[in-house]
Amino acid sequence: MKLLLLVFVFCCLSCSTSNKQSETKDSKPGWVEQVGAEVPVIQDSLFYVNDFGAVNDGQTLNTEAIQKAIDACYKNGGGTIVFKSGLYLSGSLFIKENIRFRVDKGVTLLGSEDINDYKIIDTRVAGVEMKWPAALINVRNQNNVIIEGEGIIDGQGKVFWDYYWKLRKDVYEPKGLRWIVDYDARRPRTILISDAKNVVLKDLQLQKAGFWTVQILYSEYITVDGLTIKNNIGGHGPSTDGIDIDSSKWILVKNCDIDCNDDNFCLKAGRDWDGLRVNRPTEYVVIKDCIARQGAGLFTIGSETSGSIRHVYVSNIKGFGTKNGLNIKSAMTRGGTVEDVYLENIKMDSVGTFIKVSMNWNPTYSYSKLPESYDAETIPEHWKKMLQTVNPETKGIPEFKNITLKNINIKGAKTAVNVNGMAQSIIENISLNNVSIEAETAGTINYSKNWHLTNVVLKTKDSSKVSCSNVSEVLFTNENYTY
Repeated sequence: MKLLLLVFVFCCLSCSTSNKQSETKDSKPGWVEQVGAEVPVIQDSLFYVNDFGAVNDGQTLNTEAIQKAIDACYKNGGGTIVFKSGLYLSGSLFIKENIRFRVDKGVTLLGSEDINDYKIIDTRVAGVEMKWPAALINVRNQNNVIIEGEGIIDGQGKVFWDYYWKLRKDVYEPKGLRWIVDYDARRPRTILISDAKNVVLKDLQLQKAGFWTVQILYSEYITVDGLTIKNNIGGHGPSTDGIDIDSSKWILVKNCDIDCNDDNFCLKAGRDWDGLRVNRPTEYVVIKDCIARQGAGLFTIGSETSGSIRHVYVSNIKGFGTKNGLNIKSAMTRGGTVEDVYLENIKMDSVGTFIKVSMNWNPTYSYSKLPESYDAETIPEHWKKMLQTVNPETKGIPEFKNITLKNINIKGAKTAVNVNGMAQSIIENISLNNVSIEAETAGTINYSKNWHLTNVVLKTKDSSKVSCSNVSEVLFTNENYTY
């Protein structure tokens, strides 16, 4: 079918237009150079885990031996934890300050397949503070830590993937409990950085996470550099996000290559009543020079938006087979504001939807309702948090605004755009500059205003135009556009 060349005619004939020149950003924000860790200075002392009883046979559980090495290193004032070549099985490890934890080439750290080998801690999971198993590697309430090396950290997550799917399909969904199964199906993260400062993750190969791969929570001045994440080995695990930045600030992510089965690079800030109670934003985040392969979003914001997400710069990202490009999602009980988001120099091939925005995302997961057969007084505490009503209701309505996309090239998309605000919350001030998209179909925009477009071209296989409703003040800055 004939390709239709459009310059993003994002509205129907009823959409109003103007000759007003749009204002687009010409350079990255000034704060961009301030993100990331100050590289910690670590003592030269080496602490071999083997000297503390660790066995490199891939079968002996080494949690206690490795932790002894970490504790001894800390008492010595810091230094480097190292492994002789081989396979090391372990449960939760807790890295302390002024330590370099080095997983060299030829070393594989294997996560235990027994959830009981992961210590239960107070943490936050998917936007809710609760008790949950610690990660395989944890940096909690510590500063000045480096975790690096060219070795492999294998979460051995398939046993946890299978457990989740069975619990969800056989038990929770039939009972109307889709909204809580993700929290009850306990699965270990691979790396957790929580309440920390000046931490560097560098050059690691991470694979088969049981749950999220890297979570940066309540932390600041963190650098993630050169990670390779492969979570689709031996299956496609649920919720195997790549890197989640959660109510944290001054974060730098660069030179990473992520293949997962959920969001590749994701920003979060709390869910519903509990997230609004905590009220901690994610802000001042830079993600650059990375690759996103399979996954739900090359760059995702949400669905946990309660504490707000702002001041974000994403540049030079390539996507191959990723489901969505920019994916912003929330719910009408979540609240928070997403604003001042800047993406540039993005290239994608074989994408599902380039821009996907929803304020009413995945209702069966997003909205909590207790079946009548349950007693509200005897349910677990985290269930009660999930069921707590947001008052007033207006506090739960999210806002999305001030988003810029520049120098974007998309090929092989199924849908160009699927943008849906709500009558109570109009998505506004979206700027597109030098954007080219080839897609099977154009898509839709609903409840949005103030789109500023410069040199935006859309080619659709089905000759469709973007279907618009409840849209106004879309500004066309290129006089040579055609329908």
